[in-house]
Amino acid sequence: METLMHTCCAPCSVSCIHQLRGEGIEPVSFWYNPNIHPYQEYKARRDTLMAYAPAIGMILEGLPAGETIDMAALQTFLDRRAPGRNDWSTPRKEADQPEFLSGLVGNVTCGAPLTAIIRNTNTRSGDYDGLSVVPRPGHADYTAGVKYGGHADFAGGGAFSGRLTAPLCIAGGICLQLLKKQGIEVISRIASIGSVEDVTPLTVSTADKPFPVVDDAVGETMRAEIAAAKAEGDSVGGIVECAVLGLPVGLGGPLFDGMEGRISSIVFGIPAVKGIEFGIGFGAARLRGSENNDPFVVENGTVRTTTNHCGGILGGITNGMPLTFRAAFKPTPSIAKEQQSVNLNTLTPEILRVRGRHDPCIVPRAVPCIEAAAAIAVYDALLGQS
Repeated sequence: METLMHTCCAPCSVSCIHQLRGEGIEPVSFWYNPNIHPYQEYKARRDTLMAYAPAIGMILEGLPAGETIDMAALQTFLDRRAPGRNDWSTPRKEADQPEFLSGLVGNVTCGAPLTAIIRNTNTRSGDYDGLSVVPRPGHADYTAGVKYGGHADFAGGGAFSGRLTAPLCIAGGICLQLLKKQGIEVISRIASIGSVEDVTPLTVSTADKPFPVVDDAVGETMRAEIAAAKAEGDSVGGIVECAVLGLPVGLGGPLFDGMEGRISSIVFGIPAVKGIEFGIGFGAARLRGSENNDPFVVENGTVRTTTNHCGGILGGITNGMPLTFRAAFKPTPSIAKEQQSVNLNTLTPEILRVRGRHDPCIVPRAVPCIEAAAAIAVYDALLGQS
């Protein structure tokens, strides 16, 4: 049994937690205390609580009962996103092993909301001290500080941290398994890093590759681009391409129920995403209608198109062709290079050099995040029409 417990600080909650656990009740702490002043007191209480209960998590509702989840496959998927596994990611290491608190009985969904957490085991919150006063250019430090009246959580990036894509991948990894049972596959790859592009068509999964590109030779050049940025204390961005194969005709709807909107709303929840395009996207604006339109044909009794400029979606509704899109990721804002910022207390210029452990390029680790976002959107749409 679980119970939600409002918590104002770690010390005063410890005795309550021990008492509840002694009675077979697992407490889930909820931190929301905008009334605590001054900010130093608020921060001290929050940081102590985070040290006591360092975890991230998610709740996935609406899953049908009776679905078996392959935990080994889920962990393999999460490992693709996990930090500290190679030279092109942050040196921070986390196991990223999910703990399921509800929704499963013997790895089988039971119809209740599925709740899971991942415990953080390698945090260094002190690296983020001072960012509420001297914000990082390109990051949400300034806007979050203003919006939340100085109470925003800056430790580890808070609600704007890429770390929160780990719970996204729990949900997405489960949806990927459920889609596969219906003959639907989600594949993706790195399409570009900086100015280096992989133009080979995406037709098969790259999930088994440490560096998920189609053309491995181009991948080596991309890795060199990341290494060069890292050596200069800088970062580099890129593009992830994704395709959903095996979709039926008729999924989605017009206006706000369209598949583009469903997918985009989740993709933009991934930190650092700055743009998305479906099919040839903005390239369609440079064509005439006769060039952009995908001609219809009949193949083996099925209506298909000879090209797929629309990315498998017409009027927000899938047309049976592969659903394709590309998401653009900005370079990581947290870089070792000195950057111009301002001191928000004195309103004077100040040079900032970010401390901590950060990815020189988040694109390789973002590939499974994009797959997760697509899987959640597609599976949710399928449930909605069943």
